Amino acid sequence: MTVSSRHAPAAVPELRQLLLDAKFSVPQPRPGSVSRAGLIGVARSSGRRIVGITAPAGYGKSTLLAEWARVEDRPVAWVSLDRFDDDPATLLTSLAAAYCRAGLGSADLIADVAGHAVSALSRAAPRLASEIRASAVPFVFMLDDLHEVRSPACHDVLGVVISATPPGSQLAAASRDEQPHLPRFRVSGDALEFGAGDLTLDAAGARQIFARAQVSVTPELAAEAAERTEGWAAGLHLAALIAKESHSQVRTVTGDDRYVADYLYSEALSGQPKAIQRFLRRTAVLDQLCGPLCGAVLGSSAAAIQLRRIEAHSLFLTPLDHQRQWYRYHALYREFLLGELRRTEPSIIMALHQRAADWYESNGFPALALEHLLHTDDWDRSVRLAARLALPTYMAGQLSTVQRWFAVLGDANIARYPPLAVLRCWEGVLTGDTALAERWAAVVDAASFDLSPASGTASFESARAMLRAGMCATGPDPMVADAAMAVRQEPAWSPWRGEALWLLGEAYLLAGHLDKARDHLIEASTATAMTGNADTLVICESELAWLAMERGDWQEAAGRLELALATIDENRLHDYVTSLLTFSGAARLSLHHGDVKGAYRQLARAMPSRPSATYVLPFLAVRLRIQLARVYLALAEQGTVRQLLREIDDIVSRRPALGTLINEVKGFRDVLESRASPRATGAVPLTPAELRLLPYLQTHLTADMIAERLFLSSHTVKTEVKAIYRKLGVSSRNDAVQRATAIGLLGG
Repeated sequence: MTVSSRHAPAAVPELRQLLLDAKFSVPQPRPGSVSRAGLIGVARSSGRRIVGITAPAGYGKSTLLAEWARVEDRPVAWVSLDRFDDDPATLLTSLAAAYCRAGLGSADLIADVAGHAVSALSRAAPRLASEIRASAVPFVFMLDDLHEVRSPACHDVLGVVISATPPGSQLAAASRDEQPHLPRFRVSGDALEFGAGDLTLDAAGARQIFARAQVSVTPELAAEAAERTEGWAAGLHLAALIAKESHSQVRTVTGDDRYVADYLYSEALSGQPKAIQRFLRRTAVLDQLCGPLCGAVLGSSAAAIQLRRIEAHSLFLTPLDHQRQWYRYHALYREFLLGELRRTEPSIIMALHQRAADWYESNGFPALALEHLLHTDDWDRSVRLAARLALPTYMAGQLSTVQRWFAVLGDANIARYPPLAVLRCWEGVLTGDTALAERWAAVVDAASFDLSPASGTASFESARAMLRAGMCATGPDPMVADAAMAVRQEPAWSPWRGEALWLLGEAYLLAGHLDKARDHLIEASTATAMTGNADTLVICESELAWLAMERGDWQEAAGRLELALATIDENRLHDYVTSLLTFSGAARLSLHHGDVKGAYRQLARAMPSRPSATYVLPFLAVRLRIQLARVYLALAEQGTVRQLLREIDDIVSRRPALGTLINEVKGFRDVLESRASPRATGAVPLTPAELRLLPYLQTHLTADMIAERLFLSSHTVKTEVKAIYRKLGVSSRNDAVQRATAIGLLGG
């Protein structure tokens, strides 16, 4: 059953803002919380930059951080992490938002960090780290529930940011699990750690909890309760709650999970009316709760009343907004309730998630709907919704989120919905993951699909034709045919029409029909401007600028590059593969005007990201490198020119049918040989493989660990690190990072 929109509260449109406010606001003190002033005093006076608070659930980690934040005189940046932060781009955006909300960050920091990056580690993480390192104001950065961040990629970017904490400032993190950044700070003597033993409560703490619950205890009973619970704060709160509700003597609970579940069942759940028990179990599938959402999930019109009743009884419910319309369960209690749901009503779990998905989708939250659908076996609906969301989510920089969706859906389900398989292939094409692109291209080639795709293309045939045109595996003529078919199918209002027109323009360029190419690129630019497809507009304007420069029309070229650069800046497209031609074009234009410094600045924007331009997008990959080579030849840097030509050779060996580009490369080689000096001049740039490895030098990872991340041998990593040192003219890892940052290879 789905609650209709007329039953939705006024707060629904503001759910995003409410959740953000809760995420970045210091929680209000819990009734009965025991002060941790002693530990806070130790942390503040320690002079240690990093404070780690690590203990199981219920030991008061969040309470300690919140109390510290309330007494802190330095600005406090607070973020409550959740499972959706287990994505490098999302995590960095959350950290940047917390930093800025504390009045510390510059106005454009969030936009810079949130912009799409092929590797969050190479741009967004060092950008945020640089801002934090340069802070003129001492601050405290507090990360609650760090255990929600599990992926190695997130640990890598987090390590870069944490390392930037300047002297006089502190970063404090609370986690149930071992914090991966602590060992290296422990070695350097820069970490202060609190564990479960430090957070245990004594008899005085127990008496305070019982007094706040209006339960009378003797000093002896309080001491016994503290001893039996081993100072576990949650156990003492439970004991006080049960004593109050049952009007009985104080009873105790241990911290062992099995006993906690038994205790919670026998005392905190079984004593409730059956309707409340059912409400608690079934709504535990929700990350956050409000009356209408609970009503939709339960199929009950009394859900809002039950929710208020539960809050009144203090059953581990935390309000998320001041209007008390949105709530969440205490994490420990929710885990228990989910266990009870799986034990007593396993057959209803999928239906509950489906109802939640219905409500979220009908109220304008399709991504949250998909998160619930992924807990069901409704794969048909899941893949359609994923197809609808994959591209905009990727364009928002949340590639890891899309990859997580794909992993849960599984290759078999993706292959059964060919429009989603097309998007899976585009993921590989646009990120330079050649193995992924080739594998899914084969799946797409063998597929058939007659329905209307949820991805927004006119047909599956049109989507497949555009993918084939982009990968250009068999030369210009088939590319022209594929792109022309897509142009015929995609109507004027289609969000994909601009893509089809761009690909047809590129195909005509390869075929040597420059006038047709120009006409279609102009039309594509106009179409994408109307649909908001910024990255396609950028590449179209860049190609048109290069055509103008070839004709000697430098004024037109300047205007088109100005539009492309402005679009890149506005939409934070700096690491899109489709933006790289803009930078190479801007470098050539700067050189034409005698601005050598400006040319180098633009080259520094293009060179680090060129590994993403591979043979699965061959016309762009070769054209980018030949254009860069022309500029470097004009700058007399023949070492770089020859490296770019070697990369072109590798691409052409896999995609030999590239039309006019092959002749263009041959002509350029002839020019190079006529100008060649006995010895190549200029520093040799980092290769694509070395550029992929470079960002990991910022982290605490050893060579063996980096090898594991990149699926390489340790020998290969060590060899490439030595090459990086040699090319950058440094002798240590730290110096390599500093040099790479200074010349724009990191955090540019």
